[in-house]
Amino acid sequence: MIVDNAVYVNGERTPTVSLEDTCETVRDRGGFAWIGLYRPTEQELGAVATEFGLPSLAVEDALAGHQRAKIEKYSSTSFVVLRPANYVDETEKVEFGEVHVFLGSDFLITVRHFDSPDLGAVRHRLEAEPELLDHGPMAALYGILDQVVDEYAPVIAGLENDIDEIEDQLFNGDRGVSRRIYELSTEVMMFQRAVNPLRDVLQSLRETLAAGGADDVLLDGIRDVQDHAIRVIERADGFRQILQNALTVHTTLVGQSQNDEVKKVSGWAAILFTPTLVASVYGMNFRIMPELHWALGYPFAILLMLAMGFGLYAVFKRKNWI
Repeated sequence: MIVDNAVYVNGERTPTVSLEDTCETVRDRGGFAWIGLYRPTEQELGAVATEFGLPSLAVEDALAGHQRAKIEKYSSTSFVVLRPANYVDETEKVEFGEVHVFLGSDFLITVRHFDSPDLGAVRHRLEAEPELLDHGPMAALYGILDQVVDEYAPVIAGLENDIDEIEDQLFNGDRGVSRRIYELSTEVMMFQRAVNPLRDVLQSLRETLAAGGADDVLLDGIRDVQDHAIRVIERADGFRQILQNALTVHTTLVGQSQNDEVKKVSGWAAILFTPTLVASVYGMNFRIMPELHWALGYPFAILLMLAMGFGLYAVFKRKNWI
């Protein structure tokens, strides 16, 4: 559905009642149209596409969803896809949405498939700065980009907190930590796929603005968003490396633990084997054997078993096998 529809002339909002009214207002008064759609039907987006001459391939992408972050340039329209994200701490999952933006010389149309980002808040913030909004559709796009990148901060904080907990679990003998590392690594990789393309998207926008002789205010704003996005990308790269290292450390610790268990089992097996060896010798059915009829043979055999057992125990204890 269309959640907002207005024309901005000299940075000031002029409400309109229909798409036809919006187009007429832009033609008559100048400025640009900003239309916001939330999970539109094919008919709703088709009507907007017809009024503003949107490229059919981009419209299909906006309807189908599941697009990566990107920017595509057509003859007179640019199509931008953004991937907002939200971190759910209870499940340690990153939820992703999509925002599709059609940018023309006198219009900006947003198609949103997720509750975040709050584009209404973006619109109200920009309306409070008419001198910025007076720069046209690119100013509105800057506000949307800024909001999307700012909303990555809680995701980074959530991932960082869970990684800190994993580092504590590593050395506490928690055997379930490997599964948590794997699942969190998957979330980090998905987050990287959402944010990494932003570097190229923002660079392309900067080059377009610079080539068009845009005002320094917009150039500085896009550059600031790009700097924030690069920091987010670098943090995500760091998280992935930390998790890979954590998995390696966990594998090493598990291997050491298994070796220790093998040593303990081997040590006790050797200790228990010695009395069995002595007893088996004296249990042979031979008539002629040393000390077979010796009166002290039985206590000697018992003492020999104990001495060999304690001797091996002392040796293995000194080598930290048991």
